[in-house]
Amino acid sequence: MYNVLIVDDEQGIRELVAKYCALEGFSYGEAGDGLEAIQKVKQGSYDIVIMDVMMPELDGFSAVREIRKFSNLPVIMLSARTETYDKIHGLEIGADDYIGKPFSPKELMLRINAVMNRVNNQKANVEVYENQLLKVDFTARKVAVEGVQVDLSPKEYELLFFMVKNRGIALSREKLLNEVWGYDFYGDDRTLDTHIKLLRKSLGNASQYIVTLRGMGYRFDG
Repeated sequence: MYNVLIVDDEQGIRELVAKYCALEGFSYGEAGDGLEAIQKVKQGSYDIVIMDVMMPELDGFSAVREIRKFSNLPVIMLSARTETYDKIHGLEIGADDYIGKPFSPKELMLRINAVMNRVNNQKANVEVYENQLLKVDFTARKVAVEGVQVDLSPKEYELLFFMVKNRGIALSREKLLNEVWGYDFYGDDRTLDTHIKLLRKSLGNASQYIVTLRGMGYRFDG
């Protein structure tokens, strides 16, 4: 059973999501704007947040940025803004998934389970990888380059962790999108390439281990 925080300024949408959460056996809390959501994340013991984008007081994008300053709690964004730019922006600031409105409540429940399965699988794997430049602690969710800890966005962590665990293997763009963003992700290759670019920048000298395979994808050669 997961405890879901439902954040939306429309009561009808909160009630609809709450109804399906109850059918899934999830417990839930509600917030009507971004400021209230931040306070509830700080005070509550939630497992995942369903975050609307367009809200009064504080919008969903801003709320996710604030939450990421103190928590890696999984976030799925809901929004009528379905342009590719908006989706990429949501993922770049730390959302784990992005669903356009109108949405299927059943699909949302599947997405919640998919995100939580990925999170739980990561927690179950106890491992540390280390080479001359890079140290990746999967359990503690820490990355250090030349002995200095670096802060990555949630998606950068997931992308690096998957590539390191599959080091030496050629990974297609489709494979990376499926494994890191989920099989039901509706974005495109630009989402992946943008995150690879950001990850390389974050890794500094250790970025040399991420090799581009022209026309195919990427490989981690650490």
